[in-house]
Amino acid sequence: MRPLSSMLTIQQLVLLSAISYGIATANPLYGQGESPEFTVGTLTGTYTGLQNPDFPGVREFRSIPYAEPPVGKLRWKPPVSLQPSKDHHYSHRFPPSCPQYLTSKLSLWNSNITAFSINTGDQSHHAGEMAQTTAEDCLSLAIWTPIGATPRDKLPVGFFMPGGSFKGGGLDAPHHIPAGWVNRSQNHIMVTMNYRVNIFGFPNAVGLEDQNIGILDQRLALEWVHANIEAFGGDPDRITLWGHSAGGVSADVLNFANHENPLAAGFFLMSGAAMRTFAQGDNALQTNFTHVAKELGCDFPDDADAELECMQQIPVNLITNFIGHYGDDGKKPRLLFRPTADDKIIFKNYTEQAEMGLISRVPALISDTSNEQSSLITYPIDNLLGGPNTTDVDKGTLDDFICPAFNSSNVRDFNNLTTYRYQYAGNYSNLTPFSWMGAYHGADLPMIFGSYNLTGDATDFQKKVAEAMQDYVLAFLTDPENGIKNLGWLPSNAASKGDMVRFGGGESIVQNISSLDIDGACMGKGVYDSHPER
Repeated sequence: MRPLSSMLTIQQLVLLSAISYGIATANPLYGQGESPEFTVGTLTGTYTGLQNPDFPGVREFRSIPYAEPPVGKLRWKPPVSLQPSKDHHYSHRFPPSCPQYLTSKLSLWNSNITAFSINTGDQSHHAGEMAQTTAEDCLSLAIWTPIGATPRDKLPVGFFMPGGSFKGGGLDAPHHIPAGWVNRSQNHIMVTMNYRVNIFGFPNAVGLEDQNIGILDQRLALEWVHANIEAFGGDPDRITLWGHSAGGVSADVLNFANHENPLAAGFFLMSGAAMRTFAQGDNALQTNFTHVAKELGCDFPDDADAELECMQQIPVNLITNFIGHYGDDGKKPRLLFRPTADDKIIFKNYTEQAEMGLISRVPALISDTSNEQSSLITYPIDNLLGGPNTTDVDKGTLDDFICPAFNSSNVRDFNNLTTYRYQYAGNYSNLTPFSWMGAYHGADLPMIFGSYNLTGDATDFQKKVAEAMQDYVLAFLTDPENGIKNLGWLPSNAASKGDMVRFGGGESIVQNISSLDIDGACMGKGVYDSHPER
């Protein structure tokens, strides 16, 4: 990855300095009736945001590009930095999410908990077609700040990357909107971003040098935020790189890939970490791209460059729908497009990387929910009201979430790195359509973002749990090393005997527990309890 210094010319640095001192608020930038506090200058343009209609203490910029549109010859290429610009833009609409398919296969996500999914307009969440609200020109981010934030404030920044199994997702999902939390705190800034997914983000094409393009998107977006966030009132030296699920895996991937220059003061890994087995970049995976190319008329068996050039001319919806319909029809072999180990961006063995000390020297917050797998089981469920087989759910929760978090904590402890951990155990009817789901995968995200009360049915206890979670996470963003330690939450290091925090368990808002209560099953000690709220 290029260091940040190589991205900025002398003119850009001068412009950034000018922005930081308020030159970007010169009157000629405003349209009639605009208020200066809603217009901010950046290295790549001037943007006018708006006051959030539901939370008056929040100023938001809903769409700011961080890279050139990845279309035409730039399709399947690493993201290209934007050139310096003084152009003025209105940032009042969220950008399209990156191209993705809405599977016709029913799931809890597209049938029961759709607020975690991108906006689909008037299209069904299980339409069996490419989402009409997606487009290739999608490499944008959104920023939420307190209404009166200025460059002098230097507020901590949460840089959030949404999940979606590297196949979907985007910044405009209702539960990904952090306005409620920013409105309450008035002491931090949140950024969320889009990145390329599925075949467009992880093509595994023979004719490409870089395959993990979606991860490169994330890094460039972080570089843009680091260079520009001060103009919005943020502190570039207090950015927490934060992701959920696939976004959490990505954050940890970037933790290792850019360990010498992480551009982050801390990492927040929600239900996702790099301590897992990634696909290897072998020929079996590369044949998936070639299979799609051949079926769409780009049959060049001995010419990878010609195959790529041809595929760059195919309409995005034809590619997306072909892969989606193929999967919905259950055809074989499966067409998977996902991150692959290249030992450049993603490594084959993260334990070895950690043992060599090739990991960012900053604190981390690692979290899981108590019943992660309950929302990820195959639909339909034989007994929808009674729930699936709990043994299978518990095994998936341990194998895919709890134990990777445990392993991540161990390799960080080996490197003497500060690590905090929590488990979310809340089970509230306004977020959980079936009580057996418990604290499912993602259920803690709206609690922190302040988007948990979309239906207006939150209880007083749920509100107290949410606000406690918000306060602890804000303390981490503010001071990743000591912020939550000062609130009585000890790191999960050997010296603290594996302390961690549980939110929403039983009648407790927050309680300190031993990590052995959670991790013991990963070591063959004890039985895992996926419903500690009971």
